[in-house]
Amino acid sequence: MAWVLKMDDATIESGLVHDFDASLSGIGQELGAGAYSMSDVLALPIFKQEDSSLPPENETKNPPFQYVLCAATSPAVKLHDETLTYLNQGQSYEVRMLDNRKPGELPELNNKMVKSIVRVVFHDRRLQYTEHQQLEGWKWNRPGDRLLDIDIPMSVGIVEPKTHPSQLNAAEFLWDMNKRTSVFVQVHCISTEFTPRKHGGEKGVPFRIQIDTFAQGDSGEYAEHLHSASCQIKVFKPKGADRKQKTDREKMEKRTAQEKEKYQPSYDTTILSEVSVPWFDVKDHFGVLHKSGRTCMCLCPLQQLSPTASIQDTQKWLLKNRFSSYTRLFSNFSGSDLLKLTRDDLVQICGPADGIRLFNALKSRSVRPRLTVYVCQESPQQMSCECTELNACFCAVYHALYLEELTAAELIRKMACVCSLPLGKINQVYRQGPTGIHILLSDQMVYNLTDESCFLISTVKGELRTWYFGTHQS
Repeated sequence: MAWVLKMDDATIESGLVHDFDASLSGIGQELGAGAYSMSDVLALPIFKQEDSSLPPENETKNPPFQYVLCAATSPAVKLHDETLTYLNQGQSYEVRMLDNRKPGELPELNNKMVKSIVRVVFHDRRLQYTEHQQLEGWKWNRPGDRLLDIDIPMSVGIVEPKTHPSQLNAAEFLWDMNKRTSVFVQVHCISTEFTPRKHGGEKGVPFRIQIDTFAQGDSGEYAEHLHSASCQIKVFKPKGADRKQKTDREKMEKRTAQEKEKYQPSYDTTILSEVSVPWFDVKDHFGVLHKSGRTCMCLCPLQQLSPTASIQDTQKWLLKNRFSSYTRLFSNFSGSDLLKLTRDDLVQICGPADGIRLFNALKSRSVRPRLTVYVCQESPQQMSCECTELNACFCAVYHALYLEELTAAELIRKMACVCSLPLGKINQVYRQGPTGIHILLSDQMVYNLTDESCFLISTVKGELRTWYFGTHQS
């Protein structure tokens, strides 16, 4: 026999409400008077920051260009870190040049050519400061080779591709935005060629591929900067990039599902991230001195973030210093706001690697070389010049040599770059000591040199060259 209980809808509704209220009546009593309410939690700075960092959709601004490198990104990169792409030495990789303008945006570029310069440059700031010396050393070790080339037969839509003998790491070309354009690039340097010591097993240094695009000005020169973007790469010997990608993928497969959530997925292509200025913008990094019709370039310090910087200036500073992945997070931060963050704050927000790098950039803590020496190649004009404080700049121009290994071979190699001499043409190098004696250069002598010492270099020509360098007497 079945029993059926009939109740009207009003009775059921009132009973449910009463039971629900009773079930909630004890919740929160055990927490005491000091318990947080939801409004208190939402008022915490981390929630305010996250909420304010998300701009409305209508404020999102797409760049006018987009460059896509057709190579897969590494799966072993954490969520908030910049992507990393592995390339094989000498292999041709397609870079798609895309016109990303909205209707009516930059109409002056319609039916006109633009010029793009593609470069391979150092990612690490320490190597950027010594880029000239690093590239000159590479040049002497591999005469006739280039760091970067364009594979012209495979490229599509590019016009007038050019390379300059003095710029081994760059190439340029014109292209029409209305036509399909792809440039195929080859990187010939490998990441381990620039490690301080080569005993095997060293981690190679990362590079960047950067593309700067310019419009033609009234003078006919392509000098009007339109857009720049770059991505981080590492270059391996042939087939080494494929092995590294496979190793990273296998390591990720062994991780738990919870650990995998902390890492980015691997993408088939690499999108270059927008940066605010072209590489080594002369207006930002150099000052020009004019005297008696002569011009010399004097290096000025890199710009620091000012406490009075506006939100817009702070965003530009972040982009310029390779923190593009954090511009959204710090979208409402002024210079003062960013400078108030402690090292621990930045590590917690950005992770250990980028947090420490951002802290050092804000405090202008660059990695110094182990030894810096200044050398000047002596010439008859300099020997006859009466140097004073006013004309010293034009009497003797010194070159800065930054040493990491503190060996005689490293010093000789860098002095050879300064004097444009092949290493094979150098016989011996001496230092002029007390009473004019000649002391053979050795590793121990280099190790004991005083930091930021100044030296004059003179050469004796014969079958081979013998160098003498002595402390400059001011």
